[in-house]
Amino acid sequence: MKKTGSQIIIECLKKEGVETLFNYPGGAVLPFFDELVDAPFHQILVRHEQAAVHAADGYARASGKAGVVVVTSGPGATNTVTGIATAYMDSIPIVILTGQIPTHLIGNDAFQEADIVGITRPCTKHNYLVKEIKDLSRILREAFYIARSGRPGPVLVDLPKDILVGSAEFKYPEKVSIRGYRPTLEGHPGQVQRAVHLILKSKKPVFYVGGGIISSNASRELFAFSDKLGIPVTMTLMGLGGFPGNHPLSLGMLGMHGTYQANMAVMESDLLIAVGARFDDRVTGKLESFAPQARVIHIDIDPTSISKNVKVDLPIVGDCKRTLSKMLSLIEKEDHQALREGLHKWHRQIESWKAIYDMHYQQEQIIKPQYVIEKMDELTGGEAIVTTEVGQNQMWAAQYYKFLKPRTFLTSGGLGTMGYGFPAALGAQVAFPNRLVIGISGDGSFQMNSQELATAVQYRLPVKVAILNNGFLGMVRQWQEFFYGKRYASSSLEGVSPDFVKLAEAYGAVGLRATKPEEVVPVLKKAFSIPEPVVIDFLIDPEENVYPMVPAGEPLNQMRLV
Repeated sequence: MKKTGSQIIIECLKKEGVETLFNYPGGAVLPFFDELVDAPFHQILVRHEQAAVHAADGYARASGKAGVVVVTSGPGATNTVTGIATAYMDSIPIVILTGQIPTHLIGNDAFQEADIVGITRPCTKHNYLVKEIKDLSRILREAFYIARSGRPGPVLVDLPKDILVGSAEFKYPEKVSIRGYRPTLEGHPGQVQRAVHLILKSKKPVFYVGGGIISSNASRELFAFSDKLGIPVTMTLMGLGGFPGNHPLSLGMLGMHGTYQANMAVMESDLLIAVGARFDDRVTGKLESFAPQARVIHIDIDPTSISKNVKVDLPIVGDCKRTLSKMLSLIEKEDHQALREGLHKWHRQIESWKAIYDMHYQQEQIIKPQYVIEKMDELTGGEAIVTTEVGQNQMWAAQYYKFLKPRTFLTSGGLGTMGYGFPAALGAQVAFPNRLVIGISGDGSFQMNSQELATAVQYRLPVKVAILNNGFLGMVRQWQEFFYGKRYASSSLEGVSPDFVKLAEAYGAVGLRATKPEEVVPVLKKAFSIPEPVVIDFLIDPEENVYPMVPAGEPLNQMRLV
């Protein structure tokens, strides 16, 4: 029995277990939207296509499932590019379905035509232009497989209108076979064995873990490994939650705004065990001086990430979860007690670094942003799903909220996308309707996608948005203070931002405000008790800076502490 292209897509999405679509309709994709009226999916109509991708991204990060986006051709498709690039940089599985003008018009500059396949080629894991309806089922099967497998990432499928209305027999492929795409899941046994021997001989080992520890669901194996041997763990921004932030062996985040103990431990370590991390410039600081005394083991499913930035002594290409599990089983057979006992001196050294500079601030008459984050952590017990925008709000959240579990911290790490956090919070809330979801924002970044308040209200998504309002583009202002003689060029928002309480109320959400430190806890408690979307405007110290800070191009041990 034949089905239209639109009906075939519906059937494919069902086969893939898709439950939710983040949508914005338009002319080229209307045949598909007409079929969606009777489809069993939860559909979220956003107010901007960029927000659709960020919401699907947040949904994917929180749930571990692939997010799905449906938009129209031309500007509908091009509006997704920032969201796609964000997901690509952070290895997030999303499938984006874009409408396209009919096949015979492609290349004629027809109304709302854009070469979205060409535009997104650099920022997708793979993309397709469907030219024959007979290929549609295979392409969709491959798209989901590619998005989820290996190093995850976004895959775009461009759908000409004639493909949507044409018809063909529906047959869904049972298996996927793509020449040249065979992700390596099992680490080489010899390399794994050598890694275990290096670990057992080390005296100052450190686990350095990134987003791969979360996307591979390897947090349990990491905890077991660290706990068994007593190896301290530091996390990248993307790795936060991969290891409990309140555990004695947690060093917190490393890098430009990392903790003193994390950065010093990496610089003094004799063995760095990198798992699912890519040695990003915000982590390494001055490359030539990064971990100068350490041999480096690098476990990653993406072979192109190994030795790309930092020369690795022992590469292991494979899935993080499987590789750590295999290493653990080998450790069980070895005498590891000597290593555990020998690490007492290393632990004492780390404790001495904590004593030199632990994360601290002075709360006085004006609300300090660190105080707001700390109180959130205390009131939620680290159990909330937290999203952030980008800049100071992001760094304070990473530093002062103790993430206890994976998939509870959603943030744009690689691309650094302002406007990401609020729609991502909506996506996380869709995935977990009964969880507390908090979107931490700056007054600048919230305005990038504040229109999604309408989406939150329409679908009764009770996200709590905490705006750390300092009247500036905060991180820009901080850099201008440190490196540009306090010339605040185009970074001041004082007097030109909206009244965020009134803005929330205009959309039908709840608006709250705190202007004094003693108001912070009562306002947070009230917000958390309201089963509706809430925007909280925290008026914070306008010139508060993020510390520690490693200036760009400096070694990790050259931290600016005040």
